[in-house]
Amino acid sequence: MVNSPDNRSSGSGDGTVRERLLAAAEELFSEQGFNGTSIRDIAAAAKCNIASVNYYFGGKENLYVELWRRHHAQIVGVRIESINEVMSRSGGKPGLEMLLKSFAEAFLGPLMDSNKGPRLMKLMAREMIDRNLPKDMFGKEVIRPTMTAMQEALSKACPALEQSKIPLVVFSLVSQLLHTILIKAMHQGIDDQELAQFDPAMVIDHVVAFTAAGIRAYAKEEGK
Repeated sequence: MVNSPDNRSSGSGDGTVRERLLAAAEELFSEQGFNGTSIRDIAAAAKCNIASVNYYFGGKENLYVELWRRHHAQIVGVRIESINEVMSRSGGKPGLEMLLKSFAEAFLGPLMDSNKGPRLMKLMAREMIDRNLPKDMFGKEVIRPTMTAMQEALSKACPALEQSKIPLVVFSLVSQLLHTILIKAMHQGIDDQELAQFDPAMVIDHVVAFTAAGIRAYAKEEGK
């Protein structure tokens, strides 16, 4: 194996240097954006030589993609695991509210984590404004696998719902959950206690009840 060019990581394995670079890059990209962050900035924050970025990732662009790929894997893994767990516990015939609540909690969990959530949301906001990822990456790695698993589960939870409508139902659910995160961020620091109150569990229960009622009404209308 070729020796690492990082002379300041004495005693730390390649994995440690690589993790330091990823951690430093995530912080800098979230605060300064992709274009506002240089390889020199990342190397300095990670206490590594500049050559380490190219050695481990082949450049800033690949480092950025790898950073997002790790987030995508975690996000999708949690969501699909929640769906599979409900399917397993229910013998393949999940209750609608059970499925929706499990998915909602899994969806919001990583984004509302007090340690990692705010930084991930900043990264998402910057990527939405200034696109630097391959254009089809999010669709292939996040949307498609999540939609596939959720469509199959919803078809079992509500057989009367037309298959072609299920993607719209999932998009509606996801939109409510994303708006929940946005509102939570907007409410932080508000002096008005009534407006500042935010109970994620209560919001999830509301979204689940609202969505389940909508799905059943939708399916009933289609059955007429």
